Parts: sequence; structure tokens; C-alpha cells
Amino acid sequence: MKISDLMLQSGVNFGTSGARGLAEAITDQVAYAYTLAFLKHLQQQGFAFTQVVVGGDLRPSSPRIMQAIGKSIEDFGAQVVNGGFVSSPAVALYGLQNQCPAIMVTGSHIPDDRNGIKFNRPDGEIDKTDELGIKEAMVAMPSDLFEANGSLTHPFTLPSIHVQVEEKYQKRWVDFFGSQALANLKIGVYQHSTVGRDSLVEIFTALGAEVTPLARSETFIPVDTEAIRPEDVALAQQWCANGDFDALVSADGDCDRPLLSTENGEWIRGDVLGVLCAQYLQADGVATPVSCNSCLEKSESFAGIARTKIGSPFVIAGMAELAQQDYQAVVGYEANGGFLQWSDITMDGKTLEALPTRDPVIACVGALLLARQQNCTLHEVLKSLPARYTASDRLQEFPTELAREYIGKMSHQDIVQDSIAFEKEFGALALEVRSIDYTDGTRFTLSNQDVVHLRPSGNAPELRCYTESSSPAAALALNQDCLEIMATWRK
Repeated sequence: MKISDLMLQSGVNFGTSGARGLAEAITDQVAYAYTLAFLKHLQQQGFAFTQVVVGGDLRPSSPRIMQAIGKSIEDFGAQVVNGGFVSSPAVALYGLQNQCPAIMVTGSHIPDDRNGIKFNRPDGEIDKTDELGIKEAMVAMPSDLFEANGSLTHPFTLPSIHVQVEEKYQKRWVDFFGSQALANLKIGVYQHSTVGRDSLVEIFTALGAEVTPLARSETFIPVDTEAIRPEDVALAQQWCANGDFDALVSADGDCDRPLLSTENGEWIRGDVLGVLCAQYLQADGVATPVSCNSCLEKSESFAGIARTKIGSPFVIAGMAELAQQDYQAVVGYEANGGFLQWSDITMDGKTLEALPTRDPVIACVGALLLARQQNCTLHEVLKSLPARYTASDRLQEFPTELAREYIGKMSHQDIVQDSIAFEKEFGALALEVRSIDYTDGTRFTLSNQDVVHLRPSGNAPELRCYTESSSPAAALALNQDCLEIMATWRK
């Protein structure tokens, strides 16, 4: 069986971060075949390994998919290390430290009728070249292994949970930042259904903070750190109304993308959080997608900046390019807040080993420590950045092909032609285009320096709109106005 054929049959394909699809489409057979193709690809690339670590988020479908992956690993001839229900960066870290592949079952922030599989090589996340290798792989599927509906004929039982997967991840932060790093800070952890909900409480407590768990949910909540739900905005303001917290901390489903609020209950956007963390770590090279806030450049804090396509594989490639240019402290971040560390970072005689995959803890702790370093609150440290504000939202259940059709009308690589097309579609807003960036989707910079960036999602049938302006209200209003117009496109 060729994996590319399986993709067409199942509808489970690679997005911006791993394979994604409807949970019912990721049958045991699909998960088994994908995993076998991944391991065979690594073998062909010259990687030698005897174990593979597996973790999963709290979606109802995750345990079944993890079991199918475990069966595939065992049939390949490797030992299954069961990380259990644990965060994506914890799984990736174990793989890096033990030089073995790491597989995470997660759909991240999308609804739980969908799921996904995220693959990591022994040296980090797979890239687009690896995706092509997996797609072209041929795998032999035993005829008696699956039922007609794609489920395993005989259920596979994963081994006992290997607690070191979580323990090593938590130890990483205490060893580097110290047990009193966040002393005297009152932090609320919005637990909802993120797989790292207990881990976040334990980590921030171990760093010296006074921690209060909040709003634990036994049903899955699709918290998107890039398009924050109105109910999550309201919750943060409610929790912080009486001055009870210095900050709120949370994360998405697989706990690789952070949410951090100020003492006022104001969620900090991920592309601003990334700048704050990079400043604290004294990074000299920063890679980030083209969709992220331009306060990165306007802050004049970083010698080297690489703007990339959206998605961690591209950010990782951007970090690698900066490292080749001899930048010593190279990091990256995404608009969703996930922070990636390419280089080892040394501060106060301690070294934090590289973790080139999205992580929420470093972003939150870095911002909190920057505020402490400047002897101010999180709200005040935000005011130290250039006044550029972003907003993003998406139209859900928007067919991908339809999204591409409309954006394609404004993506001919001709600024005159595409400016006319943009002004025709958004004419009611009286916007004039000054420049266009085609790095990923189509990004229009307007004559007043506002930005409108349109892009189909790589993970779900969604059309995303990113906007930037000189005030939060203006960025949000522009985003909402654009979305109202874009909503008419599917009628």
C-alpha cells in the first residue's frame, strides 16, 4: 500500500503540523500505516533506534489511535515507550534526549471530531521533505490484522506509562529557572481540557508561584490560542476582576501553544508573547511567520530576523538558516504562541538545552521574568513594545477549495492586478494597498500601515484572516469588517 493512495482514500493528509483528519477517518489501519511509513522512512534516512515514544491528548479518539500506533511500532521491531496523556513538548523532549522517534496523537486546537498524528525524528520535528518521503512510502499490511472497517482484529495494549517522559520535562524548567524564579507571584492555571493541565500547575508551583487551578473540564474544549474564544476572554476578565492574580496561564489541547494573561485578565497575543520571551532570553536571531506582529522588527532588539511561511516546519528551517549565519542564540515563535528554541541558552551559569519544537512554558515564564527584571507588571511590560496590535479569527466550515479560489483572485504576484482585486472585494472598507507579501497566503500592507492577511488553514476547512493596526480596537474592527465580507463568499 502506498501512503499517498491511503491519504486520498481516507482524507487524512499532512497539514501545517502533522497529519490531520476526521477522527473516524483515522482508523486503526490508517494510524498503523502512517506510523509504519514514518519508521521505514527514518530507517532509510540512516537513523538507528530501538525505541519509539508515544503520547496523546485528551480527545476521546486519542487512546484508540495510540494503541494502533503502538501495534505498528511493535510490528516494526521497536520498543514502545508509553508517555501516556502528556504534552507534545514533553514527548518531543524525551525523543531528543534519548535519540529516538517521538509520536504525538493530537488534533491540537481543533474540535474533537478531528484528530491528528505529529511525528518527530530523533533530532526534531519532521520537515516537508520527510512528509514527501512518508507519502511515497510503500508499506505491507497483513491481511488478517484489520477488520473491514479498519479497526484492529485484536486490540493492542500499550505498556505501562513511562513516568520519566513527564518528569524530565518538568525537571528541565526547575533546573534552569530555579525554584524561586516566580516566588510571590499569584498565578491562575486555566485547566479546561489541555493535556498539560496538571503539569502546568506542578511546574509553576515548583518555580515558586502560588498557583490556583481554574475551570477544569472533563469534556474536550477546542481552545485556539490564535483565535481566542469570547467565553475565554470573559473568563479571564472575571478571574482577574478583583486583583487576585498576577497572571493567568493556559494552553491548547496538546499543551504546546500557550495562553498568558496580564494581571488585568488581558490575554497576550502569541506573536507579542514571543517577542517578550526572546527579549528575556537575549536572543540574537529570531525566526517567525510572516503573519506575526511587526513589533518584532520595530523593537530593534534582534540582530537577525527571518520571516517564514506559517507552520513550525518553516520556522524550524528559518532558525536553521539563522544558525548557519553564526547567530548564537536562535529562537522562533508562531502567532499561536508556541515558542521554539534552536540553540542552547546560557544564563547565570546555567544552560537550557535546545528544544526546537513548540513549547508553552518557556514563553510564559520568559515573559513573567522579563516583567520581574524590569520591576513592572505584565501589562506595563507590554506598553514597552512598539504600538502595533494584531487580531486574527477564522471562518469555520469554509471549504478549502473555495478559500483558495477567492484568495487566488488576489495572488497573481502582480501588485497592480492584485491591488485592484483586493480593493474590489473589500471596496466597502475604502482600503488602499501599498505593498503585498506572498510568502504564505496573501498579505496586504495598506497606505495607513494597517495589514490584512488572508490564508486558508492547513489543518481544517477554515479561512483565516490576520489584521494589524496601531490600536487593539482598530485591529479587531478591521478583522471583523473583513470577516463579514469574506462570509459572503460562501453564499
